[in-house]
Amino acid sequence: MLRARVATACRVHRSLPPSLRHARHASSLKLNSVGAEDIAYFSKILPPTSIISSLSSTPAAADELDQFNSDWIGRFKGHSTTVLKPKTTQEVSQIVKWCNDRKIGICPQGGNTGLVGGSVPVKDEVIVNLANMNKVRSFDPISGILVADAGCILQNLTDYVAPHHHIMPIDLGAKGSCQIGGNVSTNAGGLRLLRYGSLHGTVLGLEVVLPDGTVLDQLTTLRKDNTGYDIKQLFIGAEGTLGIVTGVSILTPPAPQASSNVILALPTFKNVLPLYQTVKRELSEILSAFEFIDRTAYDLAVKHGQGRALTEEEIDGAECFVLVETSGGRREHDEEKLNGLLENLLTADEPLINTGFVSLWALREGVTEAVSKEGKAYKYDISIPLSTFEDVVNSTREHLRSKGLLHEKAVKAVLGYGHVGDGNLHLNIVADAFLPEIQDALEPYIYEVVQSLRGSVSAEHGIGAMKTHALPYSKSQVSIGLMKKIKDVFDPNGIMNPGKVLE
Repeated sequence: MLRARVATACRVHRSLPPSLRHARHASSLKLNSVGAEDIAYFSKILPPTSIISSLSSTPAAADELDQFNSDWIGRFKGHSTTVLKPKTTQEVSQIVKWCNDRKIGICPQGGNTGLVGGSVPVKDEVIVNLANMNKVRSFDPISGILVADAGCILQNLTDYVAPHHHIMPIDLGAKGSCQIGGNVSTNAGGLRLLRYGSLHGTVLGLEVVLPDGTVLDQLTTLRKDNTGYDIKQLFIGAEGTLGIVTGVSILTPPAPQASSNVILALPTFKNVLPLYQTVKRELSEILSAFEFIDRTAYDLAVKHGQGRALTEEEIDGAECFVLVETSGGRREHDEEKLNGLLENLLTADEPLINTGFVSLWALREGVTEAVSKEGKAYKYDISIPLSTFEDVVNSTREHLRSKGLLHEKAVKAVLGYGHVGDGNLHLNIVADAFLPEIQDALEPYIYEVVQSLRGSVSAEHGIGAMKTHALPYSKSQVSIGLMKKIKDVFDPNGIMNPGKVLE
């Protein structure tokens, strides 16, 4: 069935106009490089410590610039000569206005933890890094509304609201280095989306520097405002292509008084869907996460010391695992519901699970680190129907096998894990090195599979530079045309994050 769907997708793909099938990072607008005159201007509005440039009077070394020009997995690399680190919105405004007048491309950058090349230059754009914009502007412990600079690290904001008995509505593996502005600009999902929803719902207001330098102040703390178009929504997930987010107003939920995690070992993937239904019904209001880990991902995490290795008895016959988290207001009540769930699952006439045991997030969160230790990873975060998770992982593995690439010197492992509650599968292909033959085997194959399932080629990391050519697999030509019109209205000179999202 999956193979038939892919064949249909191939026919649809071939029917697309050549400009949508083959162009990558194309731009009809000529952008200029940073020159001595530009450095002189930037030096008037920023202190020397906020300018890192090979063109300045004290030129930066190549390795000093490299950390800003390269993404953290080493797959994308730009050639920017200049990194600017403003501390205020006004400084950002002055930088952007100058670059717009001079037609210099800008690459907005937060913690640079993305996986699709969205936060590094395609060519030699000036990098505007927001790390110095790291102040909390206000917090209301009654409403739970936090207003912060875009450069605030997510973990620091989590620590800030914790004494007030609140939590951030998003939780990511990269929380120790990712920034809230980048989270908003990529519409990050993470581990808490099942409980608290997406940033489209929790972000109340934004402050954005538009491509002409105008500051759009919509940093409202209102939870209800029905006065016309909700402009802020355009910037959530826009990846810096419409402007630079400099301030965020976000609703933080009350911290749960009790939290528990259990890992459930399943004999077959076919049990995941009925298990999810059962868990939702029995845990209802205290369910906060339902995470899927296939056996290959589990084995890799344990191999690299991420979390506790299960005994042979615990994992005997287990084909995959599910992590369930509960968060509620009273520990005794929550534990009673959780223990009741486990008892019902284990004593059923046809048990959905082999075993269940209390665990920490280390195993689930450690999969990403384990993958990076194992080798170079081709990462695809895709939205597809939950029932197809296993089929997509297995068919990708078999596809690579048919190409002669599934061996120790090429592809070492194909694995899947992700967020069952929102249909987000993290498909990882681990290899010794990034090789053209592996890339060609994976694309457009994976995107054709996603299209055949009416899925999304990006569930939460965005499009960046990696997936601009893949956008037509998830968006119609009408939708892409409207996106381009919006881009032209906001950024007629095409200076904002060129080569990202739209070709």
